[in-house]
Amino acid sequence: MKENSFNGDVQLVEKLNETVQKIKREIGKVIIGQDLIIDQLIISLLSKGHCLLIGVPGLAKTLLIKTLAEVMDLNFNRIQFTPDLMPSDITGTEIIEEDPLSKKRNFRFIPGPIFANVILADEINRTPPKTQSALLEAMQEHKVTTAGTTYTLTEPFFVLATQNPIEQEGTYPLPEAQLDRFMFNLWLDYPSLEEEVKIVQTTTSEYIPKLNKIVTADEIISFQDLIRKVPVAENVIEFAVKTSIATRPNNGVSPKFIKEWVSWGAGPRASQYLILAAKTSSVMNGRFTPNIDDVKAAMIPVLRHRIITNFSAEAEGINSVEVIKRLIN
Repeated sequence: MKENSFNGDVQLVEKLNETVQKIKREIGKVIIGQDLIIDQLIISLLSKGHCLLIGVPGLAKTLLIKTLAEVMDLNFNRIQFTPDLMPSDITGTEIIEEDPLSKKRNFRFIPGPIFANVILADEINRTPPKTQSALLEAMQEHKVTTAGTTYTLTEPFFVLATQNPIEQEGTYPLPEAQLDRFMFNLWLDYPSLEEEVKIVQTTTSEYIPKLNKIVTADEIISFQDLIRKVPVAENVIEFAVKTSIATRPNNGVSPKFIKEWVSWGAGPRASQYLILAAKTSSVMNGRFTPNIDDVKAAMIPVLRHRIITNFSAEAEGINSVEVIKRLIN
């Protein structure tokens, strides 16, 4: 961090910390529980990442994302992915328009639902790979190209894709290379007894929460820029990189259980996301640099979808999360 800009950045760290606490309080008016998921969504947004949310129906995935967008005063669009969805249904389409005076015909681009700040890609695995890739290209490039013209998407741009883990009939699972585009893979659990009682009490009464807008798009962009400036100690970066390397079975440094249970490990993007998540987490908690514990806290959501277990692991009932827990320990 440059010395002459340090004071301004210190104030921005404090502001980000206060803002995040306010955002969580506002979301808490609507969403009961799911504190860890809310934290991870905010970390992903501030890191300029995207999230894949997996959970059974009825866990308020859509409501959570919509509430997050509302509290942050961001434009929100929900795209329901279906087998007949076309790429142009996401990115937009060109129509022929006739000028009433000159009678000349011209093409005019009608932007699709991808042109928003927060996109909920609902049940992304229900649509064919061609349509999936239209969304994933926009996620990577933050741009849409149609008929030879490139349109830049509005910042901040944040995609949350959902998958239902129960119904797998008639789905098109995301290939590993496309899963790698998502910073986090988050699994939503059922609420506790106390949380579910509170959910039923609030949702079956007259209670209508009034949400305040806590932060603007420009402030979010300034926070995203701040995250990139956060200094990281060399030993923390080394720990993140060694962690990613340890998940790869075909090298000499991997633990024995990795060689036994893993077909493919995490690539360099995992190391980048571990450090970005650690940076964001430390700043959200009012600290000016991350430590190894911040990296460990990000390991499950970052690595869960990047470690491909083999038949031996499946036979022993071992999944990628079990592998990661062993790595952490």
